[in-house]
Amino acid sequence: MLYDEAMEYLQNLTKFGMNFGLERITELLRRLGDPHRRIKVIHVGGTNGKGSTTAMLAAVLQSAGYRVGTFTSPHLHSYTERYRINGVEIDPRQVANLITRLRSHLEAMVREGFEHPTEFEVSTALAFCYFTEEAVDYLVLEVGLGGAIDSTNVVNPLVSVVTNVAMDHMDYLGNTLPDIARVKAGIIKTGVPVVTASDTPEVLAVILETCREKGCRLLQVGRDVTCTYGEHSLRGQYFSYHGLKVNYPNLWIPLIGQHQVVNAATAIAALEILADQGVHIAENELRDGLSNTVWPARLELIGNKPPVLIDGAHNYDGARSLRQALDAYFPDRDIIMVLGMLGDKERARVVAELVPRARSVIITRPNSPRAGDWMQMAHQARRFVSDVDALESIPDAVLAGIKQAREGDLVCITGSLYMVAEAREIVLGLNKT
Repeated sequence: MLYDEAMEYLQNLTKFGMNFGLERITELLRRLGDPHRRIKVIHVGGTNGKGSTTAMLAAVLQSAGYRVGTFTSPHLHSYTERYRINGVEIDPRQVANLITRLRSHLEAMVREGFEHPTEFEVSTALAFCYFTEEAVDYLVLEVGLGGAIDSTNVVNPLVSVVTNVAMDHMDYLGNTLPDIARVKAGIIKTGVPVVTASDTPEVLAVILETCREKGCRLLQVGRDVTCTYGEHSLRGQYFSYHGLKVNYPNLWIPLIGQHQVVNAATAIAALEILADQGVHIAENELRDGLSNTVWPARLELIGNKPPVLIDGAHNYDGARSLRQALDAYFPDRDIIMVLGMLGDKERARVVAELVPRARSVIITRPNSPRAGDWMQMAHQARRFVSDVDALESIPDAVLAGIKQAREGDLVCITGSLYMVAEAREIVLGLNKT
């Protein structure tokens, strides 16, 4: 297959839906020679911050001279973003070749009576094949959804990271924090060390119980290791890390928002555990790696006429972090907010958190079958702000928000990554002209 044909083939696999469980991916990987067993993995799960923590871990390991793969999802603009080695995306021709190879195994599975693997299971199998064949030293592997039931959960990692647990994907993971925490804690394996930044007592109780049952050492950010906040600007922020064996003053990350400091501390804590396993990273390599971290569409500021802040705050906890950042970094600015979220999110709570901070709001529809009754958000927003518009087209919504901005205003585009990705392309295009 050519790349476009491979993408069409993958897109057609979405008809198999979100069918959880490890039976299909395990059988597919067996047919491929179990590539996931021949690679060193750092497994990163949680509700928010997985991607940022993954990016920081990979950047530091790369700075230390290792060949580092990352598998993340979803992508913003191109499917190839999901697979990177030392920051470089997979070649589209390699994607096409790998999917061509996988296709024959998928067809054989169906002929032999197995359920057809889902699109994400195929993407995960592709990742293990690619990174094994490319002989990466380490793979930083982001959980897709949940943990126990996610197709990445076939690995036996060097360390398991649970960034945090919040209400999200309730249709699939459960309706209470302990229920969701049990699914997230499913990535914890017998005897494998665990790092978490979760600070909610009912979540921690689940993680602690799981670690006790499986004989895992637990390193808790905020208890065993801590961080202190330093100066910040729109370019990034300083912080200090106080660890088990190391202390690093005045570290710099080019990411804004206090939650990114917690994510950075989580990454460093995981690196402390890896140091006990022979992964050597000098302080200057740690500093260089953190300072070179790139993670777009998370409190990303683009342009200045007007400035546009883009953030994939796709659930309530993400919205709360965004609100804190708006108050800390833009306290005196009027905000025009462009907002679009999927129907399976806590949209009313997100609206109540974010909309009161805006002068005007434009509600738009994420480009997803899960968009649901997107217009409902406009009715919810009018409880807090009188100037609310609803535009189904994302380009129309973005352009309307930019047009409304006056001197000194900030345009904030947030919500589902499906919406934010499309909006980001439009904003980048406008800033090139």
